[in-house]
Amino acid sequence: MADNPVVKKEDAGFGISNTAFELIILAVILTFVFIISFFFNVFGFLVRFFEGNSAALNFVDEIIVALLILSIGFALISWRRLRELKKETAERMRLQAKIIEDYEIKLETEKIICKGLHCDIEEYRKMEKDILSRRRETRQQNQENTSDIQ
Repeated sequence: MADNPVVKKEDAGFGISNTAFELIILAVILTFVFIISFFFNVFGFLVRFFEGNSAALNFVDEIIVALLILSIGFALISWRRLRELKKETAERMRLQAKIIEDYEIKLETEKIICKGLHCDIEEYRKMEKDILSRRRETRQQNQENTSDIQ
């Protein structure tokens, strides 16, 4: 059967894969955010906020470290989920191949049984014809015998 099942890649349209399409979307969003932050001076707002609230500046380092650890954590979780997904996909592909193999075996068995049944039916038809022809012959002989007796 199929030892190496082929996995079809999803196509997002335009002849590119879903991953490439998502990376393009991410680049467009990143560019959009960069342009908006440039024109509206978002970081200038943050600097003014932190200048007005000097106590909030004490936690900037901690916030940056926490965000860094959070992004590393999300990367590790994503990597683990990707491994699990690959295992599950491989298992599903194996099960699908097994189901297809079992179905093909069932079809072959049904073909063999069907051939056997057709042979049996033909044999019974021949036997029935032989029995009917013998009955006719015996009836004809019985009629000839009764006509000879009279």
